[in-house]
Amino acid sequence: MAETQTTPYLVLARKYRPRDFSTLVGQDAMVQTLGNAFAQNRIHHAFILTGVRGVGKTTTARILARAFNYEDETGRHPTLDLETEGTHCRAIIEGRHVDVVEMDAASNTGINDIREIIDSVKYGPVSAPYKVYVIDEVHMLSTAAFNGLLKTLEEPPPYVKFIFATTEIRKVPITILSRCQRFDLRRIPAEVMSAYLEKILGQEGIGFEPDALAMIVRAGEGSARDSLSLLDQAIAHGNGSVTAATVKAMLGLGDRARIIDLFEDLMGGRIAEALTALRELYDLGADPQTLLADLAEFTHLVTRIKVVPAAADDASLTPDERTRGADLAQRLPMRALTRAWQILFKGNEETARAGNALQAAEMTLIRLAFAADLPSPDEVISKLTQQGNLPSGSSAPQLPPRGPSGGASAMRMEAVQSAPAPAAVAPPSPAIPATRPQAVAQPALASVASYKDLIALAAAKRDVLVKLALESQMRPVSFEQGRIEVALSDGADPGIIATLSARLQTWTGQRWLVMVSTKAPEGLTIRQEKEQRKEAATAAAHDDPLVKAILETFPGAKLVNVSVRDEEAAPAELAPPPLEEDDE
Repeated sequence: MAETQTTPYLVLARKYRPRDFSTLVGQDAMVQTLGNAFAQNRIHHAFILTGVRGVGKTTTARILARAFNYEDETGRHPTLDLETEGTHCRAIIEGRHVDVVEMDAASNTGINDIREIIDSVKYGPVSAPYKVYVIDEVHMLSTAAFNGLLKTLEEPPPYVKFIFATTEIRKVPITILSRCQRFDLRRIPAEVMSAYLEKILGQEGIGFEPDALAMIVRAGEGSARDSLSLLDQAIAHGNGSVTAATVKAMLGLGDRARIIDLFEDLMGGRIAEALTALRELYDLGADPQTLLADLAEFTHLVTRIKVVPAAADDASLTPDERTRGADLAQRLPMRALTRAWQILFKGNEETARAGNALQAAEMTLIRLAFAADLPSPDEVISKLTQQGNLPSGSSAPQLPPRGPSGGASAMRMEAVQSAPAPAAVAPPSPAIPATRPQAVAQPALASVASYKDLIALAAAKRDVLVKLALESQMRPVSFEQGRIEVALSDGADPGIIATLSARLQTWTGQRWLVMVSTKAPEGLTIRQEKEQRKEAATAAAHDDPLVKAILETFPGAKLVNVSVRDEEAAPAELAPPPLEEDDE
């Protein structure tokens, strides 16, 4: 019985690999540049092609090798019109031409491999017009190999051409890049890729659904090879047809709708349903870290649609993402989306480091569900004051004004919520001017009428050493013009007295007598008085009705800092000048 010979199946990525520039998709800018160069006979001797996987780097290198060595009955002449095969084209396409040398730098990284190229460059081509060296993944070469290639790459013989391809252009030394013409191959746009896949399916006689192609294009991420490989898989999975249902099952996109359901549960605060859905997806084989990444990706999509509504028309989106994403973008506020992104991003890192990924993912979802609809600090205060949401028997206090003055408004409170989600509660602060204030001219000599004026003068002169000593190491005993008597605290540096006297003479233009009192120090230092007032203000703040309402609204929150403004403002002539550029 005769044995039937069958031709081995050739995958779509190889069967429909472009063989000339007319069939190369998505790289019109490069094709135009090369076309002009060939038309003007300004063909460089070295090229470097960069881009992500599957956009046509190696394919372009082989097409260029054909273009350099094109020869027909009219003679040798480089051209980009390669629709008609030339004398050397078939051998170059099949990778067996003796004058076109392809080398994989990933497996030939050393100087010895490059030395072979350098030695062979001395000899001219055997049959083709040019000897072409194609080095793929050139960034994998060692430093010694790159250095050995420099001189030959800069001044090769006239019959030699170099073509490099790499996915990591930043790893290629600048000395190599400066000797090559660089072409950045772009990701293929979704609409171009969809048309390309439709054309191939038409040639193969295979039926398809547009939604199925959109899913494949999106999963391909702009790579022609990836998209064709997925299309090959989809044809086999669908038993000769490409439908949305089979592609969903193949890519695992059947769970995309469940990811959106999970997102809606989280943003609605339905944590029990969210944890149940997470557990079901986990039992089906989903990785917890991947689930968080999918949630973050959908959060980004909703945020992008909210900012740019036209993003919902992207052909690569699934119908669920297009319709439900646009609906969520209208209903969810920006603060909730940005907060969700931050929590998911941080949770993804925690899950990657956690010993139990599922537990870490669940804690992330719990944190997100509780924080999804938390109001901002301004909204909390506004609700508490305007809607009367205060403890019974108390009246709503007036919010502190934005200005720096005011009796009750001289206190600024900050609260941090420790559970269930981090939050800060503070009244609005004065807006920072967009432009730097003009420097106020300071008098050459300052007058000092009190001990507080002296502290303000030290602050204005930016003398931190003297200011801290006046506040923490000294207690004023007597003060008059030209004469100061102070008591030093335990552990104070006695040398600060001489320093203070010299500073005062410089600042005021007159001699000052600074004496140390022989009496035992009594009373508190300026710093201790401030701390005492702050403790009293903190105690008073806990009794404030507004603070009580905030603490009740956010269980687990606590008052962590109360700042008290000085009752007496520093004199205008002693106010610290604005920072200059060198002071910052």
